[in-house]
Amino acid sequence: MVKIADFIGKTARQNVEEAIAKAQANDSFHALLNLSEARALERADKVDNGEITGRLAGVPFIAKDNFLTFGSATTAASKILENFEAPLQATAIEKLEAEGAICIGKANLDAFAHGGSTENSAYGPTKNAHDDTRVAGGSSGGSAVVVALEIVPFALGTDTGGSIRQPASFNGVVGVKPTYGTVSRYGVVAMASSTDTIGVLASTATDAETVMDIMSGKDTKDMTTLPDFFEPTSLDRPLKIGIIRESMTDDVDDTVRQQVNGSIAVLREAGHTLEEVSLPILKYVLAMYYIIVPAEISSNLGRYDGIRYGKRADTKSLSELYGASRDQGFEAENKRRIMIGSYVLSSGFFDAYYLQAQKARTLLINEFNTLFETYDVLLMPTAPTPAFKLGENTEDPVKMYLADIMTVPASLAGMPALSIPAGKTSEGLPVGVQLIGQRKSDALLLALAKQMEGIQ
Repeated sequence: MVKIADFIGKTARQNVEEAIAKAQANDSFHALLNLSEARALERADKVDNGEITGRLAGVPFIAKDNFLTFGSATTAASKILENFEAPLQATAIEKLEAEGAICIGKANLDAFAHGGSTENSAYGPTKNAHDDTRVAGGSSGGSAVVVALEIVPFALGTDTGGSIRQPASFNGVVGVKPTYGTVSRYGVVAMASSTDTIGVLASTATDAETVMDIMSGKDTKDMTTLPDFFEPTSLDRPLKIGIIRESMTDDVDDTVRQQVNGSIAVLREAGHTLEEVSLPILKYVLAMYYIIVPAEISSNLGRYDGIRYGKRADTKSLSELYGASRDQGFEAENKRRIMIGSYVLSSGFFDAYYLQAQKARTLLINEFNTLFETYDVLLMPTAPTPAFKLGENTEDPVKMYLADIMTVPASLAGMPALSIPAGKTSEGLPVGVQLIGQRKSDALLLALAKQMEGIQ
């Protein structure tokens, strides 16, 4: 896999030109929606001239197309934002550029990050980097694939319920979802504001750590950000790790359990203590998520009305304009989640659904906190199966939603979690193992991931 270190010592222009050439050569995977060639080369020349310096000087990267960036449209893979030119850049992009990194393009995703396969993009699905008949995962599928194809050493993604970790597992790369509030969400198209996090997909845990170190910290433009607590570290002691029993049942694909058990053996050989633990509420987590998150989606998507920006339908009246613009601009999954969210927030159903889900969410957080009184890290599969076939689950939303069952617990609880490659199936499909930590233990998780990479 290509690493950040591979780009050090070469000219920035050479780095950018080679990355763009790789992106064009791998166009059939449809991982990218656009390339920012002119701006990327302009910044590369400034790096080579010494005008731009930093830890990532001359290193190319790709951003998921829900990050506002200069030099290209920001569509969120939706027709309603087709040709939208951002007036500002996301804080995460600004921080990376301040260290000399060069954004060369925007990655495909499920429209507005609604999905787990990148098949809900208005511009066509992204194909898995290891088998082009299978999904890339989602919603950050394009970001995972560009890293797996070695186009760039890292790519930015967003993770609301698993949208970084699940595609990382499906494509055999590292995917990091930080503690809620670690990285500013300013300048990133909102999905569900109480669980949205900004993270990274990378070839190695070391590179992921570097990027997270740069992006993290307080931002006055996002009042949910935490004071900077992230500090790269190394392990100085054996850890006590809990294996979540409910995540290793017969409902999980045999090949997934086999690879995860391999990672468990590696950790034991490294001197860590691993024990089975129980998270009984796990079976209710997906139901909580698909009440709380659609409720927030229905609120956040209300701003897309065809008036202020985005697609505007050609109609004769204002009421028709709202309906037609949204009908033409949103994908089917966007509409489904808006309707679910509006339903659970409506009079007569708020108490029965939304309020109950929020109470259950508190119980989930309490169960996690109880486990973290004894254990440093929790372990479970990242996804219940390897990447599934393109089109296999598109007609069954519930089956599609079940692909998130392992990742939504950490999202609802605001805990940091990451996916690291555990191995491959006999068909050559990657499988990821997920590490979950208590709030603000992001650096510990990455330290453990680095150790695992060194001995696997």
